[in-house]
Amino acid sequence: MFAAERRQLILEMVRANGAVSLRELARVVQTSEVTVRRDVRALEAEGLLDRRHGGAVLPGGFTRESGFPQKSHLSTAEKTAIADLAAGLVGEGEAIVVGAGTTTQELARRLARVPGLTVVTNSLLVAQALAHANRVEVVMTGGTLRGSNYALVGSGAEQSLQGLRVSRAFLSGSGLTAERGLSTSNMLSASVDRALVHAAAEVVVLADHTKLGSDTMFQTVPTELITRLVTDEPPLHDERAAAELQSLADQGVEVTVAGPDADAPGGDAPPAGGRPRRDMPLPGQRRTQNGGLGPQLRSASALADVSGEQRARVADLRRR
Repeated sequence: MFAAERRQLILEMVRANGAVSLRELARVVQTSEVTVRRDVRALEAEGLLDRRHGGAVLPGGFTRESGFPQKSHLSTAEKTAIADLAAGLVGEGEAIVVGAGTTTQELARRLARVPGLTVVTNSLLVAQALAHANRVEVVMTGGTLRGSNYALVGSGAEQSLQGLRVSRAFLSGSGLTAERGLSTSNMLSASVDRALVHAAAEVVVLADHTKLGSDTMFQTVPTELITRLVTDEPPLHDERAAAELQSLADQGVEVTVAGPDADAPGGDAPPAGGRPRRDMPLPGQRRTQNGGLGPQLRSASALADVSGEQRARVADLRRR
């Protein structure tokens, strides 16, 4: 494929999906990520798209939301790894809430094996994944169906969550930054996600590396309310993703990174029932819900001086 043909296909994929990872672009155009990154730079210079660490997005700063058919084919291996790890956090007899999204749908497929589980969700896809699980009770919210992601939204969904209390909320979104937390492109979806967060004692965010550093219009979960992030391992060259992970950890978020498959050369042996995991150590106490800061958290100005340390931390993380 000639360079002009590659770049036209890359541009069409970004326009169709809103955001596409370099891995996915390289797979579709059947070339290396190095070549795709060069093509993305050229397209950015023409003002046709914006580069993000690990991928490309529509120009204009904020990514738009892709429809379910497009998102379901993006970063499938990463979503599988994330779902494997997240499922290991759920114990027998728990009550949890699970938000809408393709990654949470993958999680739901694995939760079907957890006995005595109660799952509250506004996602038809999550409910469908659990519909035939004999020992799992599914509770649907009310609301108005939003067809683009098969989720129930609106005042009916929010009111049905009032007075609810569960152990954990599992959420995904369109973007995640240390500065602003989890965000999405749709106001109605953001409002329901905030209601899900309010119902949970802990919040677990499921986000692949392409969402790290992306910021979308509506904040759903501020960083101080995120208990844990489950993500995949970013590419070695992706320093911005490494910096974002470090910043999230410095703000008290427990970061769990899915490692390579155990069958791959040099892969770590997985824990029972899951893929290998790497937990980034916390530098201090997490930020509390009333706004107090743990005594060992670094300031934003201090973070600017640790890019070398960030790379070393992530490199060390991969060696474990």
